[in-house]
Amino acid sequence: MAGRPDILILGGGIAGASLGAELAICGAAVTLLEAEERPGHHSTGRSAAHFIESYGPPAVRAFSRFTRPFLETPPEEIAPESLLRRRPIVWIARPEDKATLDALVAAESALAPLPVEEIARRVPILRPEMIAAATIEETAADIDVDRLHQGYLRRLRHHGGTIVMKARAGAVARRDGLWRVETTAGLFEAPILVNAAGAWAAEIGRMAGLPPVALTPLRRSAALLPAPDDPGFADWPLVGDMGERYYFKPESGKLLVSPADETPVDPHDAFVDDMDLAEGLDRFAQATTYPLERVERSWAGLRSFANDRVPLVGYDRAEGGTGFFWFAGQGGYGIQTSHGMAVNAAALIQGRPVPEALATLGLKGGDLDPRRAMPAGLAH
Repeated sequence: MAGRPDILILGGGIAGASLGAELAICGAAVTLLEAEERPGHHSTGRSAAHFIESYGPPAVRAFSRFTRPFLETPPEEIAPESLLRRRPIVWIARPEDKATLDALVAAESALAPLPVEEIARRVPILRPEMIAAATIEETAADIDVDRLHQGYLRRLRHHGGTIVMKARAGAVARRDGLWRVETTAGLFEAPILVNAAGAWAAEIGRMAGLPPVALTPLRRSAALLPAPDDPGFADWPLVGDMGERYYFKPESGKLLVSPADETPVDPHDAFVDDMDLAEGLDRFAQATTYPLERVERSWAGLRSFANDRVPLVGYDRAEGGTGFFWFAGQGGYGIQTSHGMAVNAAALIQGRPVPEALATLGLKGGDLDPRRAMPAGLAH
């Protein structure tokens, strides 16, 4: 791509990659700047992604439903076959969490009650006496995250976009109608700047001199354990505790267990907190008969949320303002909502109507407005 781009995107994770690809398809000249040596290092590349239609607030579930057909039958330039592999999710509740589970089942048609004896058949290590109620989403699925992410990046390049690695932003300023981003790979300019910097998004906003937003990076840990001695292990569902004490599922022939921790941290190259992991594994061990003897590997990643756990998507001011576009706060939903979020954001950036298909799924106009996360009196 020659000349100055129309749009600069900061961040090459699933958010920036999917939006960059969508904008390029729509005719925009896009340059994506990634701080690390490879895209998705801090969040996308460390995700144990699962497609769960019932996961998240209503706006997020709308984007998930919109994205599912794309993942099931992706365009050829994204992947030659489905990016989903069926793996149901079972939500289990202790007595104190039963009301929360009942409310979720009532609100989400994808969920169905699951008798405790059926749970014991599907996941033999669970202790039935620890379960007051359960529900199952049969249509949940594993997501091939790496193929999806690489497909978006490939699509961006195919449609004329440029990807610059090791381009960490050091200064961001607006001058003469252009955003100027000074990076370790040089100076880049464009009239529109998309902030898809994940855990660093709030920092980029401050760097650009914008009102602060309530966006918190959170660390989540995971560990791989030896596979249980069960011939049907590979077909176990994902099991999630309704109180978010842990979750587990088969992963590459091992048992992946997460404490489901969300520890507020400053943005950094995340590493496991041994105490958080140990406490989470202990909660898992108390709920199961699994012989917890050793951890084969552990890691941590970052996810970011606004206070209401709904993404921040939109210009920093009404009607485009300065050309600074927020695309952040996807939290644990970014991968399973990626296509829908990108289609919606590309329309907003280019001043086109949001697709009717999204509106019919329950998305409302102000749901994602980033100004809701700014201090009162500072949002324009």
